Amino acid sequence: SPYVEVAVDGQSKKTEKCNNTHNPKWKQSLTVILTPFSKLIFRVWSHQTLKADILLGMATLEISETLKSNDMKLSEVVHTLQLCSDRDHTDVVGDLSVCLDGMQVDPETFTSAERDHGEGHVILKGIDWVIVPNGHTVNSMGSPAPSPGGSKSTRPPRPARPPPPTPRRPAASPGPSLFCRHSKFTRLSPPVPCRWERRVDPMGRVYFVDHITRTTTWQRPTQESVRNYEEWQHQRSQLQGAMQQFNQRFIFGVRQRLPSNKEFDPLGPLPHGWEKRTDTNGRVYFVHHTTRMTQWEDPRTQGLLNDKPLPEGWEMRFTVDGIPYFVDHNRRTTTYIDPRTGKSSLENGPQITYVRDFKAKVQYFRFWCQQLSMPQHIKITVTRKTLFEDSFQQMMSFHPQDLRRRLWIIFPGEEGLDYGGVAREWFFLLSHEVLNPMYCLFEYAGKDNYCLQINPASYINPDHLKYFKFIGRFIAMALFHGKFIDTGFSLPFYKRILNKPLALKDLESIDPEFYNSLIWIKDNNLEECGLEMYFSVDKEILGEVTTHELKPDGGNVLVTEENKEEYIRLVAEWRLSRGVEEQTQAFFEGFNEVLPQQYLQYFDAKELEVMLCGMQEIDLVDWQRHTIYRHYARSSKQILWFWQFVKEMDNEKRMRLLQFVTGTCRLPMGGFADLMGSNGPQKFCIEKVGKENWLPRSHTCFNRLDLPPYKSYEQLKEKLMFAIEETEGFGQE
Repeated sequence: SPYVEVAVDGQSKKTEKCNNTHNPKWKQSLTVILTPFSKLIFRVWSHQTLKADILLGMATLEISETLKSNDMKLSEVVHTLQLCSDRDHTDVVGDLSVCLDGMQVDPETFTSAERDHGEGHVILKGIDWVIVPNGHTVNSMGSPAPSPGGSKSTRPPRPARPPPPTPRRPAASPGPSLFCRHSKFTRLSPPVPCRWERRVDPMGRVYFVDHITRTTTWQRPTQESVRNYEEWQHQRSQLQGAMQQFNQRFIFGVRQRLPSNKEFDPLGPLPHGWEKRTDTNGRVYFVHHTTRMTQWEDPRTQGLLNDKPLPEGWEMRFTVDGIPYFVDHNRRTTTYIDPRTGKSSLENGPQITYVRDFKAKVQYFRFWCQQLSMPQHIKITVTRKTLFEDSFQQMMSFHPQDLRRRLWIIFPGEEGLDYGGVAREWFFLLSHEVLNPMYCLFEYAGKDNYCLQINPASYINPDHLKYFKFIGRFIAMALFHGKFIDTGFSLPFYKRILNKPLALKDLESIDPEFYNSLIWIKDNNLEECGLEMYFSVDKEILGEVTTHELKPDGGNVLVTEENKEEYIRLVAEWRLSRGVEEQTQAFFEGFNEVLPQQYLQYFDAKELEVMLCGMQEIDLVDWQRHTIYRHYARSSKQILWFWQFVKEMDNEKRMRLLQFVTGTCRLPMGGFADLMGSNGPQKFCIEKVGKENWLPRSHTCFNRLDLPPYKSYEQLKEKLMFAIEETEGFGQE
């Protein structure tokens, strides 16, 4: 069952398999992105079911030589290549006929590019027309012109930070350069920061040189961007040092596997005499030692959990809530009643719907992820220096369903076998890379809030929508494979992932000052205050201030006491979206390709953050040592009851309590001593506020818990449990 793999410039495409034939023919089109100096590598593989695929032969085709022999045109050019053995290139094992179509190069352009070609790059300069990968030509002023024989391939997306230009090589990127139209006006620009220099390449394009790091960028540096980049570099170096202790690599020659009894299985243990194994391609199968038989089906889903097998024609399945039900294929009916015992699986009720059990929700979610998983594995090869770009190119080249296969992450030059540890490190490091200010994709929700939200200025990156689709796939993969990321998102963003409506209170978690101003407008009479406001707001992006109308002709509609509720609702919706609808849509397009959002419908925003960012073991002694009190003393009975209650909690409940008070379930590297508030470092605080019949309240901006003076320990425990377990979002009184 052979198939062909085509590789060029880091890309790889495969044909479908020709089953059971010794004379295969693939009438299939594969589109790849290449330059006139690329090398096409063809590999013919023989697909094996339970073993690794066998390489039958390989051949290499030089595009430049082919262009020269075909008058600089590749329009239905048929080549017959000799397939050679991978061990001995003189050993010819067969022939492979391929048809090349969709490339045309101007001879003068090709000659100039060939003369300046070096180090794998095509440098085009001083010409009137250049060829772009999609088969169109672009003149030196940027106006496109059609050319015959163009393919449908597109230019590969690149990050917002371009490759370093130099005066001699203004566009150091694979493939022909794209020339921009020269500006017809000039404007005075502020001076660049210290150590930076402004330069102009021979094509008149302005770029900036950082003499310290010896890097270049097309984007004008500012004091704030330089500071953000230095802070990101510092955090990245600290992160790489901290990850050394989590590095779980396996050296070649030492066979280690994760113990099967450590793996979580939502269906519980296997019946007596059964064993779960994995073949070389990662497919799970089951061994019955009593009968010495193997099968792909899980015996627990075939009714073998009971001593008696299911009657002939019956099958056991599970609902979305994880409740077992039974299918009678003879009569084509379903029932909750077990045909072996006559008992209904609904006798105790669908507890997942009515009982808040986070662990049970995660178990059923993992079960359905297992049902959606694909056999075998996919390999993702990345380098640490270009982690973001390598991951983007490879993940976007896979079919979305392939990302549900078991991951095999490879860092070249590192002898590591990925049985989970390397993938865990990859998720952790790549999640931090999206914070790189040079990509301009995400930003912190506030100066004192390190949760991520989409940067409305991301449009400065021409390929930003492709990057958001990639990040959507990446976040869905983290949830699907049960891996943790480094930095979490804002509360409104989690609610968008869960398809839950946003409320005015959600604004408090990302912009408390703006939220308080809206509450002031709601509680005061605008006419008495003499405020003159209209249904429009000003927004500033990259120093440019524009006006956004909240409704048609809103700039001429005055806000009054009668319509201020509408104004508050519209301005809150605008502040929560901030004009990032396209970016959000691209993110969820990639997310749903890997993991449909309906599989998360039973979680709330807090539980989703715990699933995505992980849970940390809380040091109770460290928590007590770095807690301050207002109108209470350490010896107050309410404080003693509070710590007694926390001591009796398990780690999950402690994380929920911490999330209730501080807004996040994660702690800084320094523990409770490094908790941040709205004005810098802010320790965990317990303040005496309210009456004994009040519920506890939290102020996440100040890490403060308002604890009323309860009369008994049972009352304190009841109120606190209700506050952290039965409330969702902010502002629950």
